[in-house]
Amino acid sequence: MIDIMQTEDFVFGLDIGTRNVVGTVGYLKDGSFHVIAQCVREHQTRAMLDGQIHDIGRVGDTIAEVKVELEEQLESPLTQVCIAAAGRVLRTVTTRVAYEYAEETVVSADDLHTLDLMGIDKAQRELKEDADDKKYKFYCVGYSVVRYYLNEELFSSLEGHKADKIEEDIIVTFLPEDVVDGLYSAVERAGLQVANLTLEPIAAINVAIPENFRMLNIALVDVGAGTSDICVTKDGSIIAYGMIPCAGDELTEVIVQEYLVDFSTAEQIKLDSSSQDEIEYEDIMSIRHKIKAADVWKLTEPVREKMTSEVAEKIKELNGGRSVSAAFVVGGGGKIHGYTESLAKKLDVIPERVALRGEEVMKNVLFEQGDVKKDPLLVTPIGICLNYYEQKNNFIMIRFNGEMMKLYDNGSLTIVDAAMQAGLATEELFPRRGEAIHFTVNGTPRMARGSEGESAVVKMNGVSVGMNTPLEFNCDVTIEPSTSGAAAVYTIEQLDEYTGSTVGFIVNNRHVTCPKFVEVNGSLEPGTYEIKEGDVIETRSFYTVGQLAEFMDVEVDPDYEIMVNNRPATMDTLIYENFSIDWVVLSFGAGEVPQAEEKPDGGETDEEAPQELVDGTESAQSPANEPPSGIRITVNGEEVFLRGKENYIFVDVFNEISFDVNSGGGRPVVTTVNGEPCSYTQPLHEGDAVTLGWKES
Repeated sequence: MIDIMQTEDFVFGLDIGTRNVVGTVGYLKDGSFHVIAQCVREHQTRAMLDGQIHDIGRVGDTIAEVKVELEEQLESPLTQVCIAAAGRVLRTVTTRVAYEYAEETVVSADDLHTLDLMGIDKAQRELKEDADDKKYKFYCVGYSVVRYYLNEELFSSLEGHKADKIEEDIIVTFLPEDVVDGLYSAVERAGLQVANLTLEPIAAINVAIPENFRMLNIALVDVGAGTSDICVTKDGSIIAYGMIPCAGDELTEVIVQEYLVDFSTAEQIKLDSSSQDEIEYEDIMSIRHKIKAADVWKLTEPVREKMTSEVAEKIKELNGGRSVSAAFVVGGGGKIHGYTESLAKKLDVIPERVALRGEEVMKNVLFEQGDVKKDPLLVTPIGICLNYYEQKNNFIMIRFNGEMMKLYDNGSLTIVDAAMQAGLATEELFPRRGEAIHFTVNGTPRMARGSEGESAVVKMNGVSVGMNTPLEFNCDVTIEPSTSGAAAVYTIEQLDEYTGSTVGFIVNNRHVTCPKFVEVNGSLEPGTYEIKEGDVIETRSFYTVGQLAEFMDVEVDPDYEIMVNNRPATMDTLIYENFSIDWVVLSFGAGEVPQAEEKPDGGETDEEAPQELVDGTESAQSPANEPPSGIRITVNGEEVFLRGKENYIFVDVFNEISFDVNSGGGRPVVTTVNGEPCSYTQPLHEGDAVTLGWKES
């Protein structure tokens, strides 16, 4: 017993159509696709309309039946599946993107994948800006490169060439997320995981129109039960995709009404009319009838003509208002009588240039069951399988915060990569500091930082993990963004200049040490003043006599003369370092003035200078709250000082530099510490050399 999708060779493709679910399992070898198991099941009810799932439960049950049947044929379990979406409410965006190298470089496959991702990202932005229907949230389901440019010259292939600049025109297809969600839900209900998702016409064209045919201006029409999906090729590329919500079911509904039968019986009448001259059926009254196939053709002709007219008009619209040279038709709906002839007439081409594609395009498809007829109905499911081989090494599918996401798999994808592609800003991934305060002290710029917020809550498949956890295929990732910390609060008394810068006076033969006064925006402010954004702070190296008396909390006797440096003074006289002040004190606010031994000249020794002010308050020379220590590192050769924490990690660098992680156009961020690759949580130490930039080819 083997798990088919866990081997290198086998692939399980599922075509979830409006009328049928077709399952195919096979493998690619020596250029041929070998089908080893196949199963077709019709929906028992009209659980799908126009290519969209309406009843997820019933569609899931039908998928489960197909899965069980295939597992019995294989005698092996199936866990993963490739699917395709019909083009209902399809949107396409064609855009051009460019990438310039720092110097002439050999173009690699990774460079081209990066260019594709840049194109997808740009197309998604353009769609959001221009979409007329804002109620839909669109999801990318496929893309095709229309043409490449090397140094602004048209090239068919770029890999291996030397270039200064590469460009591409890319057509990107989008479907509403609810369409894709419905497919995923139905598949998951059947116990399967989606290994790859593409668009039905992209899958069909892989089989129906080989690359060497795409030089021609050809249309491919995949006529299903609910939708007719269309793509157009020219000059070697797919140039447009489209869809009309009109297909085989409209013919069946006419038969239901005319012959009074249920939908299933009407469907059988329609199919039999393409292969039999007469058809027998039983109506809802249990009466048996026999009718000619020609009568069915005549009955359905108006609907068929309407359908081919709409298809032809859409083809011309996609082809710039002109018809194509030829058209290929695949899908069960295209087998109805007269369809190709009618479409040829509407396209103004000879009948031979509109043809069903079935057995003739499956020369490289081998059915090992032996009893399977190569049929247009099988083109799309086989194309779904082949599309997996083209994309399986390039992309990984995940669900991110409830939305599906397709990422280019470089072999080292982490949750951070998914978050970046989802558009989460760096500040939402890592703890954010509160708003900082910027001010100047004596002409020198300063900044006080806010506190750090809470880290983001990251879970993968319901389990808490780190930001650098590798992504798993089909995993479910959720991120609750980090929070901002409190805004910075900083007061005058926290400044080094306030607590560590003093001025001394000789008052009545005693040495008194005072903190320097601080002016904020030209006004004196106390130590409790909270600094505001843009404040201009200056320390003053002088007091007035009155300010000194207020600081010492003494009452000066106004009946006696105040002397400054042995000269008469007033309360407004300015006094500077080591000025002497003599006054008569009436009272002390906090008790008696402490006694100190006098120097021979009447002062006191430095060693004996009291450590308390005369009012009993703490001297400015007493220990102050020191600012947090930090470390010095270099970032891309520039010195950066990290401060405010006990320990530091790589992501702290983003607090000190300007670096937009979303501006790399899909390229991965490269980070190193001391020349070694590192994660965002790498510890940093004094003197570390950090580099941060985008991966070059």
